[in-house]
Amino acid sequence: MNEDFLAHRRMLLGLAYRMLGTLHDAEDVLQEAYLRWTRADRSDVVEPRRYLTRVVTRLAVDALRARQSRREEYVGTWLPEPVNTGRRDPVSASDLFSASNLHSASNLYSASNLAGASDPVDTADLIDTSDLSIAVLHLMERLTPPQRAVYVLRTAFELPYAEIAAILDRSEEDSRQLHHRAGAALAGRARFSTDPAEHTRLLEGFVAAARDGDVERLEQLLHEDVVAWNDGGGKVRTGPNPIRGRAKVVRFFVAIMRRHTPAGPRPFTAVPTGVNGQYALLVDANYRYTMCVNVVDGRIQDLFRIANPAKLSTFGGERS
Repeated sequence: MNEDFLAHRRMLLGLAYRMLGTLHDAEDVLQEAYLRWTRADRSDVVEPRRYLTRVVTRLAVDALRARQSRREEYVGTWLPEPVNTGRRDPVSASDLFSASNLHSASNLYSASNLAGASDPVDTADLIDTSDLSIAVLHLMERLTPPQRAVYVLRTAFELPYAEIAAILDRSEEDSRQLHHRAGAALAGRARFSTDPAEHTRLLEGFVAAARDGDVERLEQLLHEDVVAWNDGGGKVRTGPNPIRGRAKVVRFFVAIMRRHTPAGPRPFTAVPTGVNGQYALLVDANYRYTMCVNVVDGRIQDLFRIANPAKLSTFGGERS
């Protein structure tokens, strides 16, 4: 009995994370799914994988609806929980922004480094997040719970519409329509760059330019309608609202870096790492946060700073 559940745990955790965007919520769903599995009548279960997929999907849909009803209680901007897929060697601020380190940033993000130099918690190792950047998960928050379920089951797991319909207790035609609407809502995803070298170059260049106060260089790296998203969860003061527009984003980050220069009163360390399979920085200043970017047409469209300690468990943070 337990063997059947464990055999599918990796897939189920990936499904729940894609549905919910946080490991914490995904693990809660898996715990409840396991309890239901232990109480299930085995004579009614022909295919354990199909049965467990249905249970996890329905639990995740319920969890999404409950979270949406509580969203007004969340302090500030809600962002997905990042999964640590990168290296964890501390790098001082002066070393991070040295010319040699900036030029070798692509090496920090090589496949061998990501595979062998990192030490994320065991749960993170179970999830393939190569197709799940923070930008994509953030975009998926636009979807209704049924749309998200159909989109994930169809796109990530390639289930036929007939099986998706059975999982969600809907008609096959309804499932097709939900997938169509989800695809329309996520149309912008097609423009997101997944080139590791481009992400590395732009993020390293952005932080170095902010450190130097090079406004002209920063403006060259950012789209005019760039947005900086900051999630402190009410536990860290990151600003309650997104920062929109190139000029405001530049002022915000130049001010941050001015307070946290290596020789200043609040020095920081930064760890080149990976977040959901993309190059990122783990910064430790007044508080710890991950920082990654969404790249569109060769410039930064979104910056994501996730500082809520409850969302940094795979980076050594504490769970709530």
